[in-house]
Amino acid sequence: MRYTLFLVFLLSCTAFKMPIGDPPTKAEIIKEDIPYLVDFYKNRHQNPEISLREKETATALAKELKSIGFEVTENFGGYGIVGIFKNGEGPQILYRTDMDALPMPEKTELPYASTKKIEYNGLTTGAMHSCGHDVHMTTWVGTARAMVKMKDQWKGTLMLIGQPAEEIGAGARMMLNNGLYEKFGVPDFALALHSSPTIAAGQIGVGKGWTMANTESLDIEVYGIGAHGASPHMSIDPVVIASMIVMDLQTIVSRSLKPIEDAVVTVGAIKGGTKHNIIPDQVNLQLTVRTYKEEVRQLVHKRIREISRGIAIAAGLPEDKMPKVTIPEDFTPANYNKPEMAEKIIAAAGNSIGADNVLDAEPQMVGEDYAMYGQTEHKVPSVLYWLGTVPDERMKSGKDLPGLHSPFYYPDPSKSIETGVTVNVQAMMDLMKG
Repeated sequence: MRYTLFLVFLLSCTAFKMPIGDPPTKAEIIKEDIPYLVDFYKNRHQNPEISLREKETATALAKELKSIGFEVTENFGGYGIVGIFKNGEGPQILYRTDMDALPMPEKTELPYASTKKIEYNGLTTGAMHSCGHDVHMTTWVGTARAMVKMKDQWKGTLMLIGQPAEEIGAGARMMLNNGLYEKFGVPDFALALHSSPTIAAGQIGVGKGWTMANTESLDIEVYGIGAHGASPHMSIDPVVIASMIVMDLQTIVSRSLKPIEDAVVTVGAIKGGTKHNIIPDQVNLQLTVRTYKEEVRQLVHKRIREISRGIAIAAGLPEDKMPKVTIPEDFTPANYNKPEMAEKIIAAAGNSIGADNVLDAEPQMVGEDYAMYGQTEHKVPSVLYWLGTVPDERMKSGKDLPGLHSPFYYPDPSKSIETGVTVNVQAMMDLMKG
């Protein structure tokens, strides 16, 4: 009898759409998914693929989106994927994750550490997600799953990008040049995150304005007149010329730029010569240059050319042996967080993880090709924020924290992913509301 009455009650609730208990909250929906996401994270961490080889990684991400109702286009700009989920009239939000790992062995000794071996530049080496892209991908999947589960709470279109080749600064350009916005529409907003090796898991950092730098790789071919090492008077030594150029390049930031401007000029490699007692006739310098503003970037270029040429002239080299400065046209542009949108992310994060866990992130001179999505002619408002990943025990240890690209870097997967998904979901819902 009691069972019959209970069935009648349930049928009545269904017929009259009466609630049977409170629906789960956003926090509960996200929390419930964390075990699944951590398993996904560990699988991706153990199976890293480096730039332009992300075939299986892309397939795994595409499978996740397809399983929850996204329309997915694969192999778009290399191994790039684009997932579209339309949920009524409203803004379109682009959310990007990168997918590639780095060619280096992992030394964390974690039980799920990568032991993968790859061939790279003629050598056998390891592969590792030492830049946190495995966290990025998992948070991306978790955000998609949560947004679909809560689709009755927002209206608009999700445009999820799985991007290859971020580590070599090529993936965003590949996807944009393949007609990303022409085929899938211009988003109203763009969002991404990056793992931080200095912010505690459970927190995020958001900057306004310039947050990451223009990133350029320059080459200087320094020429000379070779001779025997015991007869330097018969040479014009390119090793000495190159050394003088290296030293004078350091005056660009300290003496050519206004003190309030930001730039970095680093010589990362010097290559020349073959033997102790031979003065070569050529030396190659490899530089990385970091700037924010275009006028500063152009001034740095100008001074590099002037310094190189001036030192060569002073050394007595003829015109046909002036240094050759090569500055590629393609470079990774500086990331700019539109202040108004950054404020919305800060507000969303404060409401979801607590204002005390939202840090003011200072600009850095690292590069990220995500910047390109907001710097087309469409000028899409975009934000890239820092996701804290450092485990509590590491934060409390007082020891130096391993940085990104370190073989010892690892995140707190559960706490980092839950924080990222929570902030993303709240931010997207707020943006959908305008």
